[in-house]
Amino acid sequence: MFDPAMFSLAGRRAVVTGGGRGLGRAVAEALGRMGAEVCLAGRNHAALDEAVTALGNAGVTARALVLDVRDTAGAPAALATLDAEWPIDILVNNAGIENVRASLDVDAALWDSILDTNLKGGFFCAQAVARCMSARGAGGAIVNLCSLTSYVGVPTAVAYGSSKAGLLGMTRALASEWASLGIRVNAIAPGYFRTEMTEIFYDDEAWVARMLDRIPQRRFGRVEDVGGAVAFLCSDAAAYVTGQCIAIDGGYLASI
Repeated sequence: MFDPAMFSLAGRRAVVTGGGRGLGRAVAEALGRMGAEVCLAGRNHAALDEAVTALGNAGVTARALVLDVRDTAGAPAALATLDAEWPIDILVNNAGIENVRASLDVDAALWDSILDTNLKGGFFCAQAVARCMSARGAGGAIVNLCSLTSYVGVPTAVAYGSSKAGLLGMTRALASEWASLGIRVNAIAPGYFRTEMTEIFYDDEAWVARMLDRIPQRRFGRVEDVGGAVAFLCSDAAAYVTGQCIAIDGGYLASI
């Protein structure tokens, strides 16, 4: 029998990397409004504290954890320490960076910085949390932030697209492997959202007009558009959903 309570996240604890701003902060708020306690993880202590205060004012129980996902020793250790006192039920791998550059000009430093954050960091955070969940004999949910570039090629975004395509592959592989541990691994693929990281694109009026013409809903995404899908994937309503990626793109992928 269908029970609306399956959508509730009451009593669960969720870590959102890159949770101090943009999509990560919106996801954290959505999870909190569905009943979860949330931990915003990231590098910028001031941004995290500001976000925790704002979420608290909105009635969301939130805390901050300073870590750098690129630190493949320090970040997992920080998550394990957190789990020992605050058992983690949900991880949202949102931390990510982009640097627009023509492919012929991409150097090893740029490649490593993007892949180390978006893909390598995401894996080792997921691994750390899965180890904790497994040691406690508990299941859980992991949601990775993929992208339209997980599916399509975008000029000047070769490193970013490679990281996000890899993240989609990682999502499917971990879902297959960790199902026996009761851990579900899914992803969302946000389309074109105007955030601090993507602001550079929206300064180009011709680009804006061209992209709006390609999006069936004829608008760009708003940060609040992502929270519902993530909350669903983390809830018992998605108990039989794993290894999937939901595109939140106004119909862009469906129309090409």
